[in-house]
Amino acid sequence: MIEIIEKKEDIEAYFDILKTRGSVNSGKYSDIVKEILKDIEINKDKALEKYTKKFDDANFDIKNVEVSKEEQKKAFDSLDENTKRVLLRAKERIYSYHEHQLRKTWEYKDEIGANLGQKITALETVGVYVPGGKAAYPSSVLMNILPAKVAGCKKIIMVTPANKGVIEPMVLAAGYVCEVDHIFKIGGAQAIGALAYGTESIPKVDKIVGPGNIFVALAKREVYGLVGIDSIAGPSEICIIGNETSKPKFLAADLMAQAEHDEIASATLFTTSKENALKTIEFVKEFLVDNKRKDILDKSLTNTSKIIIVKDLDEAIKYTNRLAPEHLELAIDNARSIVDKINNAGAIFIGHYSAESLGDYMAGPNHVLPTCATARFFSPLGVDDFIKKTSLIEFDYDSANKLLDDVESFAKIEGLYMHALSAKLRKEKF
Repeated sequence: MIEIIEKKEDIEAYFDILKTRGSVNSGKYSDIVKEILKDIEINKDKALEKYTKKFDDANFDIKNVEVSKEEQKKAFDSLDENTKRVLLRAKERIYSYHEHQLRKTWEYKDEIGANLGQKITALETVGVYVPGGKAAYPSSVLMNILPAKVAGCKKIIMVTPANKGVIEPMVLAAGYVCEVDHIFKIGGAQAIGALAYGTESIPKVDKIVGPGNIFVALAKREVYGLVGIDSIAGPSEICIIGNETSKPKFLAADLMAQAEHDEIASATLFTTSKENALKTIEFVKEFLVDNKRKDILDKSLTNTSKIIIVKDLDEAIKYTNRLAPEHLELAIDNARSIVDKINNAGAIFIGHYSAESLGDYMAGPNHVLPTCATARFFSPLGVDDFIKKTSLIEFDYDSANKLLDDVESFAKIEGLYMHALSAKLRKEKF
Protein backbone atom coordinates (compact mmCIF):
# COMPACT_ATOMS: atom_id res chain seq x y z
CA MET A 1 0.00 0.00 0.00
CA ILE A 2 1.17 3.52 -0.78
CA GLU A 3 2.67 5.20 2.28
CA ILE A 4 2.39 8.77 3.60
CA ILE A 5 5.70 10.43 4.49
CA GLU A 6 6.64 13.97 5.59
CA LYS A 7 10.05 13.81 7.30
CA LYS A 8 12.90 15.21 5.19
CA GLU A 9 15.05 12.11 5.70
CA ASP A 10 12.22 9.87 4.46
CA ILE A 11 11.71 12.09 1.41
CA GLU A 12 15.45 11.96 0.63
CA ALA A 13 15.46 8.15 0.99
CA TYR A 14 12.53 7.97 -1.47
CA PHE A 15 14.37 10.15 -3.99
CA ASP A 16 17.39 7.85 -3.67
CA ILE A 17 15.19 4.85 -4.54
CA LEU A 18 13.87 6.62 -7.64
CA LYS A 19 17.41 7.41 -8.86
CA THR A 20 18.23 3.76 -9.49
CA ARG A 21 14.80 2.74 -10.78
CA GLY A 22 14.97 1.29 -14.26
CA SER A 23 18.73 1.67 -14.73
CA VAL A 24 20.05 -0.01 -17.90
CA ASN A 25 23.67 0.07 -16.73
CA SER A 26 23.75 -3.70 -16.51
CA GLY A 27 26.75 -5.78 -17.54
CA LYS A 28 24.53 -8.80 -17.02
CA TYR A 29 22.70 -8.15 -20.28
CA SER A 30 25.15 -5.91 -22.10
CA ASP A 31 27.41 -8.73 -23.33
CA ILE A 32 24.40 -10.66 -24.67
CA VAL A 33 23.17 -7.62 -26.58
CA LYS A 34 26.62 -6.91 -28.07
CA GLU A 35 26.88 -10.52 -29.24
CA ILE A 36 23.45 -10.36 -30.90
CA LEU A 37 24.24 -7.06 -32.62
CA LYS A 38 27.59 -8.27 -33.95
CA ASP A 39 25.93 -11.44 -35.29
CA ILE A 40 23.24 -9.38 -37.06
CA GLU A 41 25.86 -7.04 -38.53
CA ILE A 42 27.87 -9.94 -39.98
CA ASN A 43 25.27 -12.60 -40.81
CA LYS A 44 22.21 -10.39 -41.41
CA ASP A 45 19.03 -12.37 -42.29
CA LYS A 46 20.54 -15.66 -41.18
CA ALA A 47 21.20 -14.31 -37.67
CA LEU A 48 17.88 -12.49 -37.59
CA GLU A 49 16.03 -15.71 -38.33
CA LYS A 50 18.03 -17.58 -35.67
CA TYR A 51 17.21 -15.15 -32.85
CA THR A 52 13.57 -14.71 -33.85
CA LYS A 53 13.12 -18.49 -33.77
CA LYS A 54 14.81 -18.64 -30.38
CA PHE A 55 12.90 -15.82 -28.65
CA ASP A 56 9.56 -15.32 -30.42
CA ASP A 57 8.44 -17.98 -32.88
CA ALA A 58 10.02 -21.41 -33.35
CA ASN A 59 8.40 -21.68 -36.80
CA PHE A 60 9.60 -18.28 -38.04
CA ASP A 61 10.69 -18.13 -41.69
CA ILE A 62 12.58 -15.03 -42.82
CA LYS A 63 10.74 -15.21 -46.15
CA ASN A 64 7.53 -14.32 -44.28
CA VAL A 65 9.01 -11.56 -42.12
CA GLU A 66 6.86 -8.77 -43.58
CA VAL A 67 3.18 -8.29 -42.76
CA SER A 68 1.29 -7.64 -45.99
CA LYS A 69 -1.07 -4.70 -46.48
CA GLU A 70 -3.85 -7.25 -46.83
CA GLU A 71 -3.09 -8.66 -43.37
CA GLN A 72 -3.00 -5.16 -41.92
CA LYS A 73 -6.37 -4.28 -43.46
CA LYS A 74 -7.82 -7.58 -42.26
CA ALA A 75 -6.77 -6.71 -38.69
CA PHE A 76 -8.45 -3.31 -38.96
CA ASP A 77 -11.60 -4.76 -40.50
CA SER A 78 -11.83 -7.29 -37.65
CA LEU A 79 -12.33 -4.52 -35.08
CA ASP A 80 -15.79 -3.51 -33.88
CA GLU A 81 -17.10 -0.18 -35.13
CA ASN A 82 -16.54 1.69 -31.86
CA THR A 83 -12.90 0.58 -31.68
CA LYS A 84 -12.36 1.70 -35.28
CA ARG A 85 -13.93 5.07 -34.49
CA VAL A 86 -11.75 5.59 -31.40
CA LEU A 87 -8.59 4.61 -33.27
CA LEU A 88 -9.33 6.98 -36.16
CA ARG A 89 -10.29 9.84 -33.85
CA ALA A 90 -7.08 9.43 -31.87
CA LYS A 91 -5.11 9.44 -35.13
CA GLU A 92 -6.82 12.66 -36.25
CA ARG A 93 -6.16 14.47 -32.94
CA ILE A 94 -2.52 13.34 -32.66
CA TYR A 95 -1.78 14.23 -36.30
CA SER A 96 -3.43 17.64 -35.94
CA TYR A 97 -1.44 18.50 -32.80
CA HIS A 98 1.86 17.59 -34.40
CA GLU A 99 1.09 19.67 -37.51
CA HIS A 100 1.51 22.70 -35.23
CA GLN A 101 5.12 21.65 -34.58
CA LEU A 102 6.19 21.83 -38.23
CA ARG A 103 9.19 24.04 -38.89
CA LYS A 104 9.98 25.81 -42.15
CA THR A 105 13.27 26.63 -43.84
CA TRP A 106 14.17 30.25 -43.08
CA GLU A 107 16.69 32.84 -44.29
CA TYR A 108 17.54 36.46 -43.61
CA LYS A 109 20.03 39.09 -44.85
CA ASP A 110 22.09 40.47 -41.98
CA GLU A 111 23.49 43.97 -41.45
CA ILE A 112 26.65 43.33 -43.56
CA GLY A 113 24.73 41.84 -46.47
CA ALA A 114 25.33 38.10 -45.85
CA ASN A 115 22.47 35.64 -46.45
CA LEU A 116 22.09 33.27 -43.48
CA GLY A 117 19.48 30.69 -42.64
CA GLN A 118 18.51 27.15 -41.83
CA LYS A 119 17.23 24.42 -44.13
CA ILE A 120 14.75 21.93 -42.68
CA THR A 121 14.83 18.40 -44.14
CA ALA A 122 12.85 15.34 -43.05
CA LEU A 123 14.80 12.16 -42.28
CA GLU A 124 14.64 9.71 -45.18
CA THR A 125 14.01 6.43 -43.33
CA VAL A 126 12.81 5.87 -39.76
CA GLY A 127 12.43 2.67 -37.77
CA VAL A 128 9.67 2.44 -35.14
CA TYR A 129 9.96 -0.25 -32.46
CA VAL A 130 6.65 -1.41 -30.96
CA PRO A 131 6.91 -3.69 -27.91
CA GLY A 132 4.95 -6.92 -27.76
CA GLY A 133 5.46 -8.05 -24.17
CA LYS A 134 3.07 -7.72 -21.22
CA ALA A 135 0.47 -5.72 -23.15
CA ALA A 136 -0.33 -4.40 -26.61
CA TYR A 137 -0.02 -0.64 -27.03
CA PRO A 138 -1.63 0.57 -30.27
CA SER A 139 -1.45 4.09 -28.83
CA SER A 140 2.36 3.88 -28.99
CA VAL A 141 2.10 3.00 -32.68
CA LEU A 142 0.17 6.23 -33.32
CA MET A 143 2.47 8.35 -31.14
CA ASN A 144 5.68 7.15 -32.81
CA ILE A 145 4.56 7.02 -36.44
CA LEU A 146 2.36 10.10 -36.84
CA PRO A 147 5.02 12.75 -36.01
CA ALA A 148 7.28 11.12 -38.62
CA LYS A 149 4.43 11.31 -41.12
CA VAL A 150 3.86 14.98 -40.34
CA ALA A 151 7.60 15.66 -40.69
CA GLY A 152 7.53 14.15 -44.19
CA CYS A 153 9.77 11.08 -43.72
CA LYS A 154 9.78 9.13 -46.98
CA LYS A 155 9.90 5.64 -45.49
CA ILE A 156 8.64 4.52 -42.06
CA ILE A 157 9.35 0.97 -40.97
CA MET A 158 7.62 -0.62 -37.99
CA VAL A 159 9.02 -3.67 -36.21
CA THR A 160 7.25 -5.64 -33.50
CA PRO A 161 7.73 -9.15 -32.11
CA ALA A 162 5.17 -11.77 -33.12
CA ASN A 163 4.65 -14.13 -30.20
CA LYS A 164 4.35 -17.59 -31.77
CA GLY A 165 3.86 -15.87 -35.11
CA VAL A 166 0.93 -13.69 -33.99
CA ILE A 167 0.87 -9.89 -33.70
CA GLU A 168 -1.94 -8.34 -31.65
CA PRO A 169 -4.60 -7.20 -34.22
CA MET A 170 -4.94 -3.76 -32.59
CA VAL A 171 -1.23 -3.12 -33.14
CA LEU A 172 -1.51 -4.10 -36.81
CA ALA A 173 -4.66 -2.02 -37.19
CA ALA A 174 -2.90 1.01 -35.70
CA GLY A 175 -0.04 0.58 -38.19
CA TYR A 176 -2.59 0.30 -40.98
CA VAL A 177 -4.47 3.53 -40.09
CA CYS A 178 -1.11 5.35 -39.85
CA GLU A 179 -0.28 4.13 -43.37
CA VAL A 180 3.12 2.84 -42.26
CA ASP A 181 5.25 1.71 -45.21
CA HIS A 182 6.40 -1.67 -43.85
CA ILE A 183 5.67 -3.84 -40.80
CA PHE A 184 8.14 -6.61 -39.94
CA LYS A 185 7.59 -9.43 -37.43
CA ILE A 186 10.80 -9.03 -35.46
CA GLY A 187 11.60 -7.79 -31.97
CA GLY A 188 14.26 -7.54 -29.29
CA ALA A 189 17.90 -6.52 -29.72
CA GLN A 190 17.95 -8.36 -33.06
CA ALA A 191 15.31 -6.00 -34.47
CA ILE A 192 17.32 -2.96 -33.39
CA GLY A 193 20.40 -4.48 -35.03
CA ALA A 194 18.51 -5.17 -38.26
CA LEU A 195 17.30 -1.56 -38.43
CA ALA A 196 20.74 -0.16 -37.60
CA TYR A 197 22.85 -2.31 -39.94
CA GLY A 198 20.29 -3.39 -42.53
CA THR A 199 19.83 -6.98 -43.70
CA GLU A 200 18.74 -8.61 -46.95
CA SER A 201 15.09 -8.21 -45.80
CA ILE A 202 15.17 -5.15 -43.51
CA PRO A 203 16.23 -1.72 -44.80
CA LYS A 204 18.80 0.27 -42.85
CA VAL A 205 17.24 3.34 -41.21
CA ASP A 206 18.49 6.77 -40.20
CA LYS A 207 16.84 6.81 -36.78
CA ILE A 208 15.16 4.35 -34.39
CA VAL A 209 12.36 5.39 -32.03
CA GLY A 210 10.05 3.55 -29.67
CA PRO A 211 10.20 1.90 -26.24
CA GLY A 212 11.15 -1.69 -25.38
CA ASN A 213 12.55 -3.97 -22.70
CA ILE A 214 16.10 -3.81 -21.32
CA PHE A 215 17.51 -5.71 -24.34
CA VAL A 216 15.96 -3.16 -26.70
CA ALA A 217 17.15 -0.24 -24.54
CA LEU A 218 20.71 -1.55 -24.41
CA ALA A 219 20.72 -2.27 -28.15
CA LYS A 220 19.54 1.27 -28.93
CA ARG A 221 22.28 2.69 -26.76
CA GLU A 222 24.84 0.45 -28.48
CA VAL A 223 23.93 1.49 -32.04
CA TYR A 224 23.58 5.19 -31.24
CA GLY A 225 25.98 7.11 -33.46
CA LEU A 226 25.55 4.70 -36.34
CA VAL A 227 21.89 5.72 -36.33
CA GLY A 228 19.96 8.28 -34.33
CA ILE A 229 17.70 7.24 -31.45
CA ASP A 230 14.96 9.06 -29.57
CA SER A 231 15.97 8.20 -25.98
CA ILE A 232 16.43 5.28 -23.62
CA ALA A 233 12.94 4.81 -22.20
CA GLY A 234 12.67 4.07 -18.49
CA PRO A 235 9.73 2.91 -16.36
CA SER A 236 6.66 5.12 -16.30
CA GLU A 237 5.94 7.71 -13.61
CA ILE A 238 3.47 10.34 -12.47
CA CYS A 239 3.73 13.21 -10.03
CA ILE A 240 0.67 15.06 -8.72
CA ILE A 241 0.60 18.38 -6.88
CA GLY A 242 -2.45 18.65 -4.62
CA ASN A 243 -3.98 20.57 -1.72
CA GLU A 244 -7.29 20.83 0.10
CA THR A 245 -9.09 21.57 -3.22
CA SER A 246 -8.00 18.28 -4.84
CA LYS A 247 -10.49 15.47 -5.46
CA PRO A 248 -9.22 12.37 -3.55
CA LYS A 249 -11.06 9.93 -5.81
CA PHE A 250 -9.36 11.46 -8.88
CA LEU A 251 -5.98 11.41 -7.09
CA ALA A 252 -6.28 7.73 -6.22
CA ALA A 253 -7.36 6.70 -9.71
CA ASP A 254 -4.59 8.72 -11.40
CA LEU A 255 -1.84 7.46 -9.08
CA MET A 256 -2.96 3.90 -9.75
CA ALA A 257 -3.34 4.47 -13.50
CA GLN A 258 0.40 5.05 -13.69
CA ALA A 259 1.37 2.47 -11.07
CA GLU A 260 -0.42 -0.30 -12.99
CA HIS A 261 2.09 -0.14 -15.87
CA ASP A 262 4.67 -2.36 -14.19
CA GLU A 263 6.23 -3.30 -10.86
CA ILE A 264 8.69 -0.36 -10.83
CA ALA A 265 6.35 2.33 -12.14
CA SER A 266 6.29 5.31 -9.79
CA ALA A 267 3.39 7.43 -8.50
CA THR A 268 4.08 10.43 -6.27
CA LEU A 269 1.60 12.85 -4.68
CA PHE A 270 2.84 16.08 -3.09
CA THR A 271 0.01 17.58 -1.06
CA THR A 272 -0.45 20.23 1.61
CA SER A 273 -3.54 18.41 2.94
CA LYS A 274 -3.04 15.36 5.17
CA GLU A 275 -6.81 14.93 5.31
CA ASN A 276 -6.95 14.60 1.52
CA ALA A 277 -3.97 12.23 1.62
CA LEU A 278 -5.80 9.90 4.00
CA LYS A 279 -8.96 10.02 1.88
CA THR A 280 -6.86 9.22 -1.20
CA ILE A 281 -5.51 6.09 0.48
CA GLU A 282 -9.05 4.96 1.27
CA PHE A 283 -9.96 5.23 -2.41
CA VAL A 284 -6.78 3.36 -3.37
CA LYS A 285 -7.88 0.50 -1.10
CA GLU A 286 -11.34 0.57 -2.68
CA PHE A 287 -9.95 0.51 -6.24
CA LEU A 288 -7.62 -2.39 -5.40
CA VAL A 289 -10.51 -4.73 -4.60
CA ASP A 290 -10.84 -7.27 -7.45
CA ASN A 291 -8.42 -5.20 -9.54
CA LYS A 292 -7.14 -7.18 -12.55
CA ARG A 293 -3.65 -5.73 -12.14
CA LYS A 294 -3.52 -6.01 -8.35
CA ASP A 295 -0.24 -7.97 -8.27
CA ILE A 296 1.56 -5.22 -10.19
CA LEU A 297 -0.11 -2.43 -8.19
CA ASP A 298 0.79 -4.03 -4.85
CA LYS A 299 4.48 -3.89 -5.77
CA SER A 300 4.66 -0.47 -7.45
CA LEU A 301 2.50 1.30 -4.86
CA THR A 302 4.52 -0.19 -1.99
CA ASN A 303 8.07 0.08 -3.33
CA THR A 304 8.29 3.03 -5.74
CA SER A 305 5.38 5.29 -4.83
CA LYS A 306 4.67 7.73 -1.96
CA ILE A 307 2.29 10.42 -0.75
CA ILE A 308 4.40 13.29 0.58
CA ILE A 309 3.01 15.96 2.90
CA VAL A 310 4.51 19.39 2.17
CA LYS A 311 4.12 22.69 4.03
CA ASP A 312 2.96 24.67 0.98
CA LEU A 313 2.69 24.62 -2.82
CA ASP A 314 6.10 26.25 -3.22
CA GLU A 315 7.71 23.27 -1.48
CA ALA A 316 5.70 20.90 -3.71
CA ILE A 317 6.94 22.77 -6.79
CA LYS A 318 10.55 22.66 -5.55
CA TYR A 319 10.40 18.88 -5.08
CA THR A 320 8.61 18.42 -8.41
CA ASN A 321 11.26 20.33 -10.37
CA ARG A 322 13.88 18.16 -8.69
CA LEU A 323 11.96 14.99 -9.56
CA ALA A 324 11.48 16.15 -13.19
CA PRO A 325 8.58 13.73 -13.75
CA GLU A 326 7.39 12.20 -16.99
CA HIS A 327 3.77 13.19 -16.23
CA LEU A 328 2.76 16.01 -13.87
CA GLU A 329 -0.81 16.73 -12.79
CA LEU A 330 -1.65 20.05 -11.16
CA ALA A 331 -4.75 18.83 -9.33
CA ILE A 332 -5.71 22.08 -7.62
CA ASP A 333 -8.03 25.02 -8.12
CA ASN A 334 -6.48 27.82 -10.19
CA ALA A 335 -3.84 25.39 -11.46
CA ARG A 336 -2.79 27.81 -14.22
CA SER A 337 -1.31 30.09 -11.57
CA ILE A 338 1.64 27.75 -10.93
CA VAL A 339 2.38 26.50 -14.47
CA ASP A 340 5.15 29.07 -15.00
CA LYS A 341 6.94 27.80 -11.89
CA ILE A 342 7.28 24.29 -13.33
CA ASN A 343 10.63 23.96 -15.10
CA ASN A 344 11.05 20.19 -15.36
CA ALA A 345 8.25 17.91 -16.57
CA GLY A 346 7.56 15.86 -19.68
CA ALA A 347 3.89 16.85 -19.82
CA ILE A 348 1.80 19.07 -17.52
CA PHE A 349 -1.88 18.28 -16.99
CA ILE A 350 -3.61 21.42 -15.73
CA GLY A 351 -6.65 21.24 -13.44
CA HIS A 352 -8.96 18.60 -12.04
CA TYR A 353 -10.30 17.29 -15.35
CA SER A 354 -7.02 16.99 -17.25
CA ALA A 355 -6.52 13.32 -16.47
CA GLU A 356 -3.17 11.82 -17.44
CA SER A 357 -5.07 9.11 -19.33
CA LEU A 358 -6.34 11.80 -21.73
CA GLY A 359 -2.72 12.42 -22.69
CA ASP A 360 -2.06 8.71 -23.16
CA TYR A 361 -4.69 8.31 -25.84
CA MET A 362 -6.78 11.17 -27.14
CA ALA A 363 -5.55 14.65 -26.15
CA GLY A 364 -3.13 14.98 -29.08
CA PRO A 365 0.30 15.77 -27.56
CA ASN A 366 2.76 12.90 -27.70
CA HIS A 367 2.79 10.40 -24.85
CA VAL A 368 6.40 9.37 -25.51
CA LEU A 369 7.95 11.45 -22.73
CA PRO A 370 11.27 11.73 -20.88
CA THR A 371 11.46 9.46 -17.83
CA CYS A 372 13.70 9.02 -14.77
CA ALA A 373 14.36 12.77 -14.29
CA THR A 374 15.52 13.27 -17.91
CA ALA A 375 12.80 15.92 -18.35
CA ARG A 376 15.56 18.23 -17.06
CA PHE A 377 17.07 18.12 -20.56
CA PHE A 378 14.87 15.98 -22.85
CA SER A 379 11.55 16.83 -24.52
CA PRO A 380 8.53 14.80 -25.63
CA LEU A 381 8.81 12.95 -28.94
CA GLY A 382 7.67 15.21 -31.76
CA VAL A 383 8.17 16.38 -35.31
CA ASP A 384 11.62 17.77 -34.42
CA ASP A 385 12.80 14.20 -33.81
CA PHE A 386 12.20 13.38 -37.46
CA ILE A 387 13.86 16.35 -39.11
CA LYS A 388 17.42 17.60 -39.44
CA LYS A 389 18.59 21.19 -39.72
CA THR A 390 21.27 22.43 -42.09
CA SER A 391 22.86 25.88 -41.79
CA LEU A 392 22.78 28.10 -44.88
CA ILE A 393 25.70 30.56 -45.29
CA GLU A 394 26.13 32.83 -48.33
CA PHE A 395 28.58 35.77 -48.64
CA ASP A 396 29.52 37.87 -51.64
CA TYR A 397 32.83 39.78 -51.97
CA ASP A 398 31.62 42.89 -50.15
CA SER A 399 29.98 41.16 -47.19
CA ALA A 400 32.86 38.66 -46.79
CA ASN A 401 35.44 41.45 -46.64
CA LYS A 402 33.68 42.97 -43.66
CA LEU A 403 34.67 39.89 -41.64
CA LEU A 404 37.80 38.42 -43.29
CA ASP A 405 40.34 40.43 -41.25
CA ASP A 406 38.73 39.21 -38.05
CA VAL A 407 38.57 35.62 -39.34
CA GLU A 408 42.28 35.78 -40.22
CA SER A 409 43.10 37.07 -36.73
CA PHE A 410 40.97 34.45 -34.99
CA ALA A 411 42.56 31.64 -37.01
CA LYS A 412 46.06 32.83 -36.06
CA ILE A 413 45.03 32.97 -32.38
CA GLU A 414 44.15 29.26 -32.66
CA GLY A 415 47.33 28.46 -34.59
CA LEU A 416 45.43 27.34 -37.69
CA TYR A 417 47.38 29.10 -40.41
CA MET A 418 45.67 27.56 -43.43
CA HIS A 419 42.36 28.81 -42.01
CA ALA A 420 43.97 32.25 -41.94
CA LEU A 421 45.22 31.91 -45.52
CA SER A 422 41.80 30.72 -46.71
CA ALA A 423 40.32 33.95 -45.36
CA LYS A 424 43.15 36.18 -46.61
CA LEU A 425 42.87 34.90 -50.20
CA ARG A 426 39.21 36.03 -50.36
CA LYS A 427 40.34 39.64 -50.04
CA GLU A 428 41.28 39.48 -53.70
CA LYS A 429 38.41 40.01 -56.13
CA PHE A 430 38.17 37.69 -59.13
